[in-house]
Amino acid sequence: MKKKKLKKNQANSNLIEKKLGQTKNSAKLVLFVFGIGPIIGIILFLYSKGFFNSPTI
Repeated sequence: MKKKKLKKNQANSNLIEKKLGQTKNSAKLVLFVFGIGPIIGIILFLYSKGFFNSPTI
């Protein structure tokens, strides 16, 4: 009887690990988009305003 419970627990733990893997991947994607996205936006904004152009005297 203990063997049946052990197999059931292993199946549940594998299912939980798969869900955690998907959660980790989606969390990495969200952090990448919200971390890198604003930086790229700021760079494009500054470039459009001429921030990176060398000053002329």
